[in-house]
Order: sequence, then C-alpha cells, then structure tokens
Amino acid sequence: MEMPFVSIIVNNYNYARFLPEAIDSALVQTYNPLEVIVVDDGSTDGSRGVIASYGKRVLPVLKENGGQASALNAGFAASHGDIVMFLDADDVLLGRAVERVVSCWRPEFAKAQFHLACVDADGRKLGFFYPSLRDPSPPADVRPLLLRCGSYSSPPTSGNAFSRRALAAVLPIDEIRYRISADGYLVTVTPFYGTVGSLREVLGLYRVHGANAWHQDSVSVRRLHWYIEHGSNKFKALIATATRLGLPAPDEEVLALRQFHHVCARLVSLRLAPKEHPVEGDSAFKLAVCCVESLWRWDEVSNWRRRMLWTAWCLWVALLPARLARPLILWWSVPTSLPEPLRKLLHRLT
Repeated sequence: MEMPFVSIIVNNYNYARFLPEAIDSALVQTYNPLEVIVVDDGSTDGSRGVIASYGKRVLPVLKENGGQASALNAGFAASHGDIVMFLDADDVLLGRAVERVVSCWRPEFAKAQFHLACVDADGRKLGFFYPSLRDPSPPADVRPLLLRCGSYSSPPTSGNAFSRRALAAVLPIDEIRYRISADGYLVTVTPFYGTVGSLREVLGLYRVHGANAWHQDSVSVRRLHWYIEHGSNKFKALIATATRLGLPAPDEEVLALRQFHHVCARLVSLRLAPKEHPVEGDSAFKLAVCCVESLWRWDEVSNWRRRMLWTAWCLWVALLPARLARPLILWWSVPTSLPEPLRKLLHRLT
C-alpha cells in the first residue's frame, strides 16, 4: 500500500527564539515521505536568518505580514501532502508524532487529533494538557455536537492533522476575521467533510509563554472582546458550512449561549468593564445561568467534579462584588498565576 505523503507547515511570526526547536522537531520525524515548509509572516526579529540556515532541508515561504490565516493559506498552497499538519513556531512535535498519526489514519478522516503537553517558555512541563487527558475522546462524527453546542474537545493548531481533501473544501481562510487563531476556524468546519480520529497520546508540546493567543500574563478587556468576536466568527462559519451542506443549524446566539467558554468570556467581560461590554442585553444572572446550563446540559466532556467546580466559579464570579471576583477571573484567564500546589490540586480535581 502506498504511504501517504505528509506536509508539516511551520507558521512563524517573530518567534526566532523558538523557531529552531519547532523546525528541528519536524525534521527529525520518524516517518517518510514528508516535507517541511516554513512560512514566515513578515518577521522582523531574525527569523528569516534562522530559516535560511536550514538550506534545502525546508521549503521557505517568505511573505509580508498578513496574519496567521494568510500564513496557513500560503503554506497550504505550497504543500503537496495528502495529510497536512500546521505547526505553530512556538510549539514542538515529538519524534513519532507523524508516524503515529499515519498509523491510525483512515480514508474517511477529515482530521486526526492528539494531545499536547503544556510547557513554559523554557520547556518545563506545567502539568496540564490540551485536550485534558481526563476528557473522553469526541465521537468520530462530531457534527451533531457542533450543531448542538458549537464545539467539541479539540487541541489547538499543532495537535491536528488534516486531510488535503477537507482543507481544499474550506480554504482559503478569511484573512481578515482570522488574523490570529485561524485554527479555530479549521477545527470547527473541517469535521463537516469527514470524521475525526482521536489518538489518546501526547505527541507534541504546547508552549505557554505569556504571548500566546489564548494564554496571557494578565486579564485584558480588549482581549476578552476579541475572544468573544472570535467565537462569534466561528459560530457564523459553522452555520454557513452546515447550511451549504443542507444540514439544519441553530441560531448563532443559541450556539453562543450553549458554549461554556464563550459564555464565560462574556460574563468576565461584563463584570470587569460593564460599560464597554460588546453584547447588548447581557446580565450577570443570565450569563451565570447559561454557564451552568452549558455545563450540565450541553457539555458531554466534563466529569462531575469539573462541573461542580465550574458551577461554583460561575456563580461566584456573577454574584460576588467585583473586587472579590477578580482573583477567580484571573485563575480562569491565567491558570499559571496560581501557586503551583493549588494549581496541581485543581488539576487533580478536574
């Protein structure tokens, strides 16, 4: 049987300090045939010198700055793989990642996914994973889950491998809406073009260093508003894809109020800066109720301990005075802000 050709596309913007480790992790994979493409999105920090040092071992795609969606679009256009993996330049693949993905690959897959261990800027393990190792794998057909509550348990960019067929159906990515976190679009819409294979293995490292799209060193209202807008864009893309394929889809706001982390972001935004909150008609009570309902009615992943913990969090954030709610909000936004013993305790509970 002919082995599938695999493309690893490293997307980079001003991550020269992490880029060599990402490229090296792609080049030392135990699987062939494979190509490594490095897309530099207009870096100004010496990244292009790093890329040049690899010579013909990588295919460079050097472009003006346009954001992550434009980098992924450019990388895909230059690729030839039957299976395509997008690796963020601050992340790392373990040596057998591609081999393990190919070993489980099925023709009907739109994507395969695996777990990423979280590490700090220096590569030290933080003790948590994306997705959580305690979460059950999503069903092969995640469309019913997407249409019911707008999401499923999925890793960020570097923990996914996509079929070329599925990517061809959904690319190019809108470069205005998804300037960052373009993976949110991909993991949402590709499952409409095939099934999802889940490996219960840690095959990569997700680096938490304070400048990530999702992990920050502080709570930013501006960032919260972006997060809410990003969620809205994903819901719109989901509905448009389902409608195009003749599948019934709920209203955008219905999806939004069923998606736990989206509702949490709206609740935190409202508590921190009520006058700047971007969604009219929201109230702390309404959002707290929707948070709890999303946990107990729509979330098929969380265990009962996690549901209890987050139910308490939702009610406390909604009902406590703002000054008392802030430490809980900080925990939600910056989990590494907690003392390590408390962080480990909460990790065991969830």
